[in-house]
Amino acid sequence: MPTASWIMRSQAQPRLRLFCFPYAGGGASIFRFWPERLPPEVEVCPIYLPGREIRLREPLFTRLPPLVETLDHALSPYMDVPFAFFGHSMGALICFELARHLRKNRKPGPTHLFVAAHSAPQIPLSDPPMHLLPEPDFIDALHRLGGTPSAVLEHEELMQLLLPTLRADFAINETYVYTHDMPLGAPITAFGGEHDDEVSVQDVAAWRTQTRSAFKLNILPGKHFFIHNEQDLLLQLIAQDLTKLLSSLSPHQSPQSCI
Repeated sequence: MPTASWIMRSQAQPRLRLFCFPYAGGGASIFRFWPERLPPEVEVCPIYLPGREIRLREPLFTRLPPLVETLDHALSPYMDVPFAFFGHSMGALICFELARHLRKNRKPGPTHLFVAAHSAPQIPLSDPPMHLLPEPDFIDALHRLGGTPSAVLEHEELMQLLLPTLRADFAINETYVYTHDMPLGAPITAFGGEHDDEVSVQDVAAWRTQTRSAFKLNILPGKHFFIHNEQDLLLQLIAQDLTKLLSSLSPHQSPQSCI
C-alpha cells in the first residue's frame, strides 16, 4: 500500500508535523481548515484511514494492533522532524497506542499528544458494544451520538456504503484491551466536552496518569463532537501548546524519543 495514501501533506520543510487521527467514521477532511489556523512552521498531516474518502474501497481494519503496526511503517518516512499527535475519540486511542508502539520499538516518539473526547485508555468501556448491533439499532445509536448528519443517516443507499466502515471503526474502539505499561515521556493535553454524554470529564482527566511529563486538561463547551462546534477554541488552545513547543526546539532538532 503506497505510503503517500495515508497522509495529506501541505509543506515541504516544516519544523514540526502534527499527525491528526479522526473519530470513528471520520476522514482526513475534518482537518482541512487546520493548516491555516495553526502556526505556519507546523505541517498538519491528516491521516487517511482505509474505508473512506480516497481509500473508500480498501480493506478495513477492525482491530487496533494491526492498524498501529501499519501506521508505524506508513508514517515513519515523515517522522524525520519533531512531530506531535492529535486524535479525537477513536483517533485519541490510535495515537496513544501508536506512541507506545514506537517506544516499544525504540523509535522516536511524539513530542506532544493531544487527545480529545475519549476516556483515558485504562478505563474500560461501560456500554454494550455498538458494532455488534443489528442495523436498525446501530443506526439509532449513531443518531444518539450526533456525529453523523441526519440527512446521511436517513439516506439508505449512502448508509449501505458507510455502514461497514462505521462498524469496523467501532470494533477497533470496542475490542481494545488496555495493557499496563509505564507512562509516556511526552506531555499530554486532553480535551473534553462539557456536555459530552459519552465521556465524562473525570474520565478525560484520567489521562493524567499516562504521562510522566506535563498534563493539561481543557474542558470545552459542547458535546462529544466539539471538534466541529468549538473548532475555533480547540485550535486556539492547540496553537498555544504548539507555539510553546516550537520555541523549545532548536533549528535543526531531530525527533525525540518518548521513552
